[in-house]
Amino acid sequence: MQIIMKNILIFLFSCLLSLSSFSQNKTLTLDDVIKIALEQSPDALNSRHQLRKSYWEYRYYKATQLPSLSFQGEIPSINRAYKKVTNYEDGLERYVGQSYVSYQGNLKLNQAVSWTGGNIFMQSGLQQVVNYTDSSTINSFLSTPINIGFNQPLFQYNRYKWDKKIEPLKFEIAKKKYLETNEQVSITAINYFFKLLIAQENYKISQINVSNYDTLYKVANGRYNLGKIGENELLQIELSLLKSQSALEKNALELEDAIFKLKSFLRIKNEFQLTLLIPEVTFTSKIDPDLALKKAIENSSIQQDFDKRLLEAQSNVNKAKTSNGFNANLYAVYGLTQSAAHISDAYKDPRDQQQLTLGIEVPILDWGQRKGQVRMAQSQEELVKTSVEQERIDFKATIYYKVSEFNIQKNQLLIAAKSDTIAQKSYLVSKNRYLIGKIGVTDLNIAQRDTDQAKIGYIRELRAYWVNYFGLRKSTLYDFNTKEDLDVAYEDIYKD
Repeated sequence: MQIIMKNILIFLFSCLLSLSSFSQNKTLTLDDVIKIALEQSPDALNSRHQLRKSYWEYRYYKATQLPSLSFQGEIPSINRAYKKVTNYEDGLERYVGQSYVSYQGNLKLNQAVSWTGGNIFMQSGLQQVVNYTDSSTINSFLSTPINIGFNQPLFQYNRYKWDKKIEPLKFEIAKKKYLETNEQVSITAINYFFKLLIAQENYKISQINVSNYDTLYKVANGRYNLGKIGENELLQIELSLLKSQSALEKNALELEDAIFKLKSFLRIKNEFQLTLLIPEVTFTSKIDPDLALKKAIENSSIQQDFDKRLLEAQSNVNKAKTSNGFNANLYAVYGLTQSAAHISDAYKDPRDQQQLTLGIEVPILDWGQRKGQVRMAQSQEELVKTSVEQERIDFKATIYYKVSEFNIQKNQLLIAAKSDTIAQKSYLVSKNRYLIGKIGVTDLNIAQRDTDQAKIGYIRELRAYWVNYFGLRKSTLYDFNTKEDLDVAYEDIYKD
């Protein structure tokens, strides 16, 4: 039995020695892991790309509010064909051959008017027609030095007005969500960190247990040979040794898996062997729940999302009321124009031109379609209001619960740390008492189990502390340690 156990230990030691000789060891703290995760983890990179997308969507919206300048032209349009024309003297239809080349260019400046939903424009253009006959070429120019006009929908849905309220809010939400995603990346990194840390500690515990039970087995075997203990007790010690060896192999595998998953999340090269340091508690003050709620209401994207949802519901109601009802559109243009055979004359003494059009559409019978659309939109608005009202209540309750959960964490850590210390001392006492024959193997195994659980229990409480702390940061976008709102240099992200 001893030979088998020694062979296993030699094999494991050789494997570890081989790994350490071909790879570089990298020791990381919790701060290191969080920093790396925020810089290069897939979740962090996706978050940055999503923020850039939102930024350019907002830039596109802002551009639609600015004047736009465009050029339209035909250079040239060639036509050589027969066309049916009507003789106005006798009313007869005849086919007349045409051969001409036309050119036109138009420069237009357009500006949307968000508060009315219409747009004003200014344009200038020039057209030329060159007619080819059997005997000559005839030129004709038509100039429009300036045209000023506006196009105004009446009693219709004003998309510009609602976009002016909703689009900036959507961009602010996107920036808040970027900060919240960063905190979630930190939480994910914390979970991977402690998963590896627990696996690392479990492996160390397994090594110690194998060594301890090997020593105990040797002692028990000697005492058995002297007739001081029975065979049953020797077999129980041997069974504990076998279990510890099995646990060592299992924990070694779990350790490698935890290392791989953390490396994958952090995008660290595989040749590095990771060793983690148990973090310390850096913030132990209790958090004021009223301060946390105040910051959550001020900073959280959830609160702004509530406002956005309410605005969108109001917008849909307004759209339903103005659709399929009485609609009108006013179009008016005033400008100057002139035609001539030469381009220089086409700009002399231009004549004014006016155009005014008022188009209307009046529904007479729609079988209740418009009324039904309005009622559906209003019902949806009421659903959104009710949902938002309840979610606001739940949000406040969640913040208070998270604060309460964090505020008891300090005491939980102290209890876990004390339990770990007591369990270790208790095991040493139990081990010594067993060696002098004062207790049996069952009591020894219980002491060993309590020691292992206490050590891992303390690390789990540490994980809960850090997860809860960063969870509060995510909900409030506030650093309770530095007493500052969370922020980043957004412009640097947009430029990347």
